[in-house]
Amino acid sequence: MAKIIIDGGRRLEGTVRIGGAKNAVLPILAASLLASRGVSVIEEVPSLLDVQHMAQTIAALGAKVDWIDHAIRVDATQLRSVEPPYDLVRRMRASFVVAGPLLSRFGEAIIALPGGCNIGPRPVDLHIKGFEAMGASVTMENGCVHLRAPRGGLRGARIYLDIASVGATQNIMMAACLANGQTIIENAAKEPENVDLANYLNAMGARVRGAGTDTIRIDGVKELTGAVHSVIPDRIEAGTFLIAGAVMGNGVYVENALSQHLAALIAKLTEAGAQLEDDVRGIKVWPIEGSRLRAIDVKTHYYPAYPTDLQAQMVAALTTAQGTSMMTETVFENRFMHVAELQRMGAEIHIEGRTAVIEGIEALTGAEVTATDLRAGAALVIAGLMANGTTTVSGVHHIDRGYEDLVGKFQSLGASIRRVEE
Repeated sequence: MAKIIIDGGRRLEGTVRIGGAKNAVLPILAASLLASRGVSVIEEVPSLLDVQHMAQTIAALGAKVDWIDHAIRVDATQLRSVEPPYDLVRRMRASFVVAGPLLSRFGEAIIALPGGCNIGPRPVDLHIKGFEAMGASVTMENGCVHLRAPRGGLRGARIYLDIASVGATQNIMMAACLANGQTIIENAAKEPENVDLANYLNAMGARVRGAGTDTIRIDGVKELTGAVHSVIPDRIEAGTFLIAGAVMGNGVYVENALSQHLAALIAKLTEAGAQLEDDVRGIKVWPIEGSRLRAIDVKTHYYPAYPTDLQAQMVAALTTAQGTSMMTETVFENRFMHVAELQRMGAEIHIEGRTAVIEGIEALTGAEVTATDLRAGAALVIAGLMANGTTTVSGVHHIDRGYEDLVGKFQSLGASIRRVEE
């Protein structure tokens, strides 16, 4: 068990560097299972619990996985299993993306229904419908999804996703790489992490076109080989520091942040009164001198709209904005659990269906709070930096899933923050 203790009120200033995108690394590690020849080297990999779990998952299938600083070397030429251990799969939802590569390469995959943050139902039915469209048979056995490709392998198909699911797009895209013929994914997710995955697959010898648009075409090939790939920066980590800098900064430079991946956030921070400048190396942010942010209305949706993974952090920032803000969550139905913790710090927020109505107050007050999921944990850290007095954040294991050395990075900006292991 660990806690983060924050003495609030200190202004943030300086430079913080953003690491590789967790949500790109996880499917890229899964995609490494497609390589029947050669070795992959994945660079700019953050040292996170989720990344460690995915590395352990593919290692349990027989891949040789070696960490070299912030790079991972994967040799998947001698896999021995198509069933990852339940104990690893249950820890995070992203583990289900090994299904597509295993099914495509070996004609079979047995995957337990996955776990992860409790932020509402995230069923895998779209993944399964995609596999079925490519000819796979699907049965449920002992709490596991058992997938079997037809004799001769998966077949290319035209697949329309009812929802632009990131995970389903990734899984189907990977499965299609070794399928017979062409697969077309319509209403595909457009997230930059999916573009990064496609770039890695193409470096392995795949033929993927259209990633980043709503229509992706994949022409199946006979085999894929290992490749070297550098992961894109983590836009959610970058957004977290931009929000913190907008509300508590004296000039925070977020190095390695890509403005083209953060257009919706930048627009909302600007609307709230923050000032931002971007260059080829990153983005600088600072608030209007001597003034609180202005109240704004935000609605989360699929990329390129405002990301659900930055909803909680923005709610924290708006608790002291001038006026009444509204945050509408359209992606996950159970993603306001951080509100009760912010209320413990004096925030005036009430929930109306899928909308949080935030009445801005002068200042938050430090309190003992608990992170209920990954992004809620980041929001509570931001709230602690804003608050008068001391804030203690429990449930730090959630934060460790998606932020590498969050405490150290805020310390480098001048925050009075420390981690205590118990």
